[in-house]
Order: sequence, then C-alpha cells, then structure tokens
Amino acid sequence: MNSGDAMKVLIVDDEKGIIDVIKEYCENEGMHTEYALNGEDALKKLNENIYDVMILDVMMPVMDGFTMLKKLDSDKKVPTIVLSARSEEYDKLEGFNLGIDDYVTKPFSPKELMARIKAVTNRHIDTRDSYKYGDLDINFRARTIKIDGKKINVTPKEFEILEYLIKNKGDAISREQLLSTIWGYDFFGDDRTVDTHIKMLRNSLGKYRDLIETVRGLGYKFNDEN
Repeated sequence: MNSGDAMKVLIVDDEKGIIDVIKEYCENEGMHTEYALNGEDALKKLNENIYDVMILDVMMPVMDGFTMLKKLDSDKKVPTIVLSARSEEYDKLEGFNLGIDDYVTKPFSPKELMARIKAVTNRHIDTRDSYKYGDLDINFRARTIKIDGKKINVTPKEFEILEYLIKNKGDAISREQLLSTIWGYDFFGDDRTVDTHIKMLRNSLGKYRDLIETVRGLGYKFNDEN
C-alpha cells in the first residue's frame, strides 16, 4: 500500500451479515472493501486485483478457506487474517502452516479485528513486493537480491529466512519460530540448522551482514535503524 492510498480489504465469508459488519467498520476507518462468498470467488478476485489484507472464513460452500489458500499462487498471496468459528488448535496450526498472519475466532469484536488488521498490514507495509536499503535491492516476487546492481545468489531457504525477517523487521524471531515457519512444524532438525543458514546468508550479504542481528538466547532480528 502506498502512502496516501486507501487500504484495500478483501472479505471472504458466506455470511452476508458478518460481511456487512466488517465492511461498515472498515469503511469507517477509511478502508476500501470488496467481498467474496466462497474460496472460488476469492481466488478469481485475488488473481485480478491487489489487496492489502484478506479476512478469510474457513467453512464456506464451493471451496473452503484452507483449500483456497493451498490453490493460491505464491505471487498472489496477501496478508491474511482467518476469521472462523473453528477454534481447535489443529485448525490454527493448519492456518499458520499455510502462511496466514493471524487467527480470530467467532464470535468476534469488530473493534479488535480493526486493530488486528492494522497490526498485520503495518508488518507488511512497503515490504510486500520489494525492500531497498542503500544499494541493497530485494524483490520478493522475483526472489532476487542485488547489491550494487549485482545479483547475489542464495539458496531458497536462505531467501525465505531473509524475507521473513524483513517482513517482521524489528521483532526478535526465535530459532524455533524460524524452523516452524520456514521448514514446517514436522521438520526434524535443531537450532544449528537455522544458525548455519543465517551464517551463509550473512556471508552472501557482505557489507549488509550486520542487518541481521543475533538476539542472545533467542534467535535473530532484522534491524535497519542503526
């Protein structure tokens, strides 16, 4: 979302009453809203438009929310808050495994949902498609890193780690969080896996290696404010 533009929200739910409530609160905050009544319609909208955030129900006819996320192309993914009556831990883990940013259970507070929308979009703002710092240029959609205009080669996992740290910059990210997010909850590995990839990534970043800070006893964070 560019500065000065209205935030664009896609609401995906089969209950029109819930759509209307979210729509009213969003528009009162100056956001522009569109909606879809099932996952199939949402896929069409996501393939044709760019949204800043998606509010997604899980249980819907035609195509449920999780199936829709699985079918969504990686370059069309959008910051997502699941809003569902399903509150089991399994459902939440499934959602986070599919890359969602937040999970809210119904019944819900519209005011709290607005706060969560702002928190999620603030984490993603200006970093969804690209990131620039000095002559470091990272394109997330093209999955490229350039320094002084020269392409830097990293492994897919190293790129995913860097992208995750940048999109959560300033936050201390634990090694366990990186393992579960980048490798998946069922990955059999230990903290040394993360440390090894961070070491290689820092070597590739050269003069920008110190942008990835070590948080003693926890993990790492991306800090470009020094």
